[in-house]
Amino acid sequence: MKIAVYDEKIGSERLTADELAAIGPLHLSAAERVEGVSGRAVDFLQWYAAWRSRHGAEGQPMPKRLGVRAADEFEASVPWAQLERALLLYRQEDGQPLKKGYPLRLYVPDGSSDCLNVKSVVQIRFLYEGDPQEGADYGFRNQISPDQLRKREAK
Repeated sequence: MKIAVYDEKIGSERLTADELAAIGPLHLSAAERVEGVSGRAVDFLQWYAAWRSRHGAEGQPMPKRLGVRAADEFEASVPWAQLERALLLYRQEDGQPLKKGYPLRLYVPDGSSDCLNVKSVVQIRFLYEGDPQEGADYGFRNQISPDQLRKREAK
C-alpha cells in the first residue's frame, strides 16, 4: 500500500512505508518518545527536511500545519510547532509490517493533545494556510453528498 504525500509548493508522490522511511536520516525505537509503544520509527521533522532536500525545495516556505488522513477517513491537522518530537512508526520491533496501524502510524507526543496518534495513515499533506497557533484538530471527516442525505431522509 502506498502513502500519498502532497505539498502544493514542492510536489507529490506515492511511497510505501519502507520507501518513505528510507528517506529519513534519524531512525529510532518508538519507545524513546512514546511510552508503551514499540517498533521502528523515523523522526518526522528530519524526514521532512530530507524529503524537501530530495525535491530541491530548501528555499520554499515552511508549512504551517501537517494534515494526515487515515484509511478509515480519520483526519488530523497538527500545527507545525507541535511536531518537534513527532515520529512515523513504520515497522514492528521485529522488523515486520505494522499489525496495528498499517501502513504507517503518526505519533505526536507533547502537543495540544496528550499524545495524538493516527493509525493507518494513507495521506500526508503539508498545509500552508490555517492558524499555526490553533491546537490540533482531529476526527472523522465522512464526506456525504446531498444525494446521499436525501436518500437517507427518504427511508
